[in-house]
Amino acid sequence: MKPALKETFIDRWRKYFAGTALPITFYYSNDTGGAEMAEKPAGRSCFICELAKVRNGKSLVFNKENLFCSGAKRYLGFTGNLRPGFEYFLSCGNDAMEGERYKQSPEIVLELMKNQVHTAKEGQNIVFKRWDMLTESDEPEVVIFFARPDVLSGLFTLAGFDRAGSDAVIAPFGAGCGSIVHYPYLESLKDDPRAVIGMFDPSARPCVADDVLTFALPMMMFEKMTGYMDESFLITGTWTAIRNRITKSPSH
Repeated sequence: MKPALKETFIDRWRKYFAGTALPITFYYSNDTGGAEMAEKPAGRSCFICELAKVRNGKSLVFNKENLFCSGAKRYLGFTGNLRPGFEYFLSCGNDAMEGERYKQSPEIVLELMKNQVHTAKEGQNIVFKRWDMLTESDEPEVVIFFARPDVLSGLFTLAGFDRAGSDAVIAPFGAGCGSIVHYPYLESLKDDPRAVIGMFDPSARPCVADDVLTFALPMMMFEKMTGYMDESFLITGTWTAIRNRITKSPSH
């Protein structure tokens, strides 16, 4: 990664979003990128909860072997398989399992899954690092912000700054890990990628603060966004008022 980009973003982030947390990043690799291999949880654990360590500055590597959640294994690309009866698990349940009731019927779930794309990362690692922990040899593919509404407002508006359209940001249905890994990674493969707002998954919500959502975007889009921060609405009095409110609020 370009060292200048790393420092430029940190400087501009502190200037316009003072006191708020830096984003985290991920990339797929055949090695560990100098990060520590995450320990597999002893019991049931949501992958989003495990990322709290990365948000606090610890670089971690995950793969099929050290992830507990089968959903995370799928959304991170380490398996294309679904748990047996998944259409009942996501909907109304059956005699063998309680349903999450996120979809009305098993039939709707099956229709949903027809359009799911498997990213096929079997045998690889996924390396997570906070932005300030990145080194010159790292090549992040996606940047992920955990942010409150005022910060999301800035990120959302920045994402569409250089576009005539109104769809620079999407919010697809899916698991919490899908919203920060699967969908933004798929966007990174496009010529005109979009950012993804997420963490609407009720199952993942306990792993983040009650007023925090996520904003994830491909590296190509992030680099462009960083480049025009100093010519955007961030330099206006409108943002100054919001920035002052952000500064006075406790950071997540």
